[in-house]
Amino acid sequence: MDSKLIIGIGEFKAAKNPSILVTLGLGSCVGVCLRDSASGIGGLIHVMLPDSGGKVVNKPGKYADLGIPKLLEEMAKLGANISRLEAKMAGGAAMFKNTGSSMEVGKRNVEAIRKVLASKRIRLLSEDTGGNRARSIEFTVESGVLRIRKVGGGETTEMIEI
Repeated sequence: MDSKLIIGIGEFKAAKNPSILVTLGLGSCVGVCLRDSASGIGGLIHVMLPDSGGKVVNKPGKYADLGIPKLLEEMAKLGANISRLEAKMAGGAAMFKNTGSSMEVGKRNVEAIRKVLASKRIRLLSEDTGGNRARSIEFTVESGVLRIRKVGGGETTEMIEI
């Protein structure tokens, strides 16, 4: 039986098979899922903001620039080979209408995550980002399947897998 691990806002977790990594309430936040299929190790981070601005922070998982490297360290400690990692992500919605570009946190989060992944040479396999609907996700480490539940926007709940 797979164990479900819940990752809160600004948190990250690395885990071995069999594990399912879950995060809820991704609005402008982005869930980034990483996996080394050969070692059976995966990770998930719930990124809240794109950049720490170089500040020393007590919760690095809130920021794409600090959190993703910290998650990579945790995965390496479990035995993941960083050069084999693949990524998927979901979230980054525009939750507020008629805001200026500086308030497009979701879009900025997605761009920052892409930049960090590229700098670490981690291939982004798929994503479900943008729009105006909140998401909750479940990432199955063993298979690499990312299940996404979209809610809001006056539409019915939608379930997809990437």
